[in-house]
Amino acid sequence: MITCVVRYTIDPRKIEAFERFGRRWMELVRAHGGTHHGYFLPAEGASDEALALFSFPGLAAYEEYRRLFGRDPEFIEADRIRDDSGCVLRHERTFMRPLLPGDLAAAGTAPGPATGDPEEAPRAGDRDRPVPGR
Repeated sequence: MITCVVRYTIDPRKIEAFERFGRRWMELVRAHGGTHHGYFLPAEGASDEALALFSFPGLAAYEEYRRLFGRDPEFIEADRIRDDSGCVLRHERTFMRPLLPGDLAAAGTAPGPATGDPEEAPRAGDRDRPVPGR
């Protein structure tokens, strides 16, 4: 899985247009095989920063999606929201791979005793039991 993180500098006076832009792109990512994790808008602090995170199964799937930019009428329409409103001043894109809580257990690195001895692992009701090595 590859996750695209887009950092936006937005015009805070045009937040409603940015929200329209974001809602449209969430639909397009989903329609083209991706998972959109949402847009994260200003709440406290800087009022001109926003993020979008979305994932595709791999780089090839993302590249297939990207080939539609500037060609597919729905993609052009979505970008027109941004361009006509001026809600986005600039943006930058980077790619990350997620490390999720479930990945810890799958890798055998779930929190537990330092020794790795299952007999020493805390059990339900053992909150006050000392764990060796700590």
